[in-house]
Amino acid sequence: MTDSEVPADGTIQLLWGLRDGPTRGPKPVLSLERIAQAAVDIADAEGLAAVSMQRVAADLDFTKMSLYRYVTGKDELVAAMIDLAAGDPPVVAELPGRTWRPRIEAWVRLLGEAWDAHPWLPWVTMGDRVMGPNETGWTEASAAILAETGLSVPERMALARMLGGHVRATMSVSTAGTQPWVSRRQAALLEEHADRFPVLVTMLRDGEPDPPDNGREFGLRLILDGVERLIAERTS
Repeated sequence: MTDSEVPADGTIQLLWGLRDGPTRGPKPVLSLERIAQAAVDIADAEGLAAVSMQRVAADLDFTKMSLYRYVTGKDELVAAMIDLAAGDPPVVAELPGRTWRPRIEAWVRLLGEAWDAHPWLPWVTMGDRVMGPNETGWTEASAAILAETGLSVPERMALARMLGGHVRATMSVSTAGTQPWVSRRQAALLEEHADRFPVLVTMLRDGEPDPPDNGREFGLRLILDGVERLIAERTS
C-alpha cells in the first residue's frame, strides 16, 4: 500500500491518540513526537522536500523500519509534523482586548508567527485533509472570537478562510513556495518590456520599498474595517 492509499481513518487515529503504540519487541525508545520533531527540524532548515522516512531515521540514528512502528509512511509523518509545528492554540480569554477585533488581530499575528517559524507549514495545510487537535484548536479559537461579531455562520466561516488566506498571501517573499510580484529578475524584464507594461514599470520606478510584513497589517486593517462597517450597517 502506498502513502496515498493509506485510509484517512488511520491518520485520525494517529493524530487523535486512538492508535495503540508498538507492543512487540523491546521497550520503544522512539516516540511519535520525537520522530515528528526531527522531521520538523529538517523541513525548517531545508524545506519539506528534504523530509523522507530514510532521512528522518538517519537523523535519529535509527533504521527506517523503526519509524514504521509509529507512522505508516510520509503522509502520516507530515500530518504529525503539521500538528506539532502548529503548536498550542491561543487561549481566547488570554488574548488582548475585550471585543472581537483586537482578539482576532492578535490571533492573526500569532498565526503569522507560527507560520513564519515554519515556512513550509502554510502550504502543506492546504487542501482536503484531516486536522489534528492543535490545528483544530486554532480553528476553534478563531470561531469563538468571530462568534462575537454577530455575523452568520457562513459569513464567519468565509471570514476565517479569508484571514488565513491573507496570512498566506503576505508570507515573506523569501519563503519557499512564494514569489514576490517583482523580483530583481522580474524587474529587469519589466524594464526591458516597458512599452507593454507601462503602469507596472512606473510603479516599480516610483514606488517605495515593500513594508517588512509585505502589507499584512495594512490588508488586515482593510478586511476588518469592512467587517465593522457591515456590522454597523446591520445594527443601525
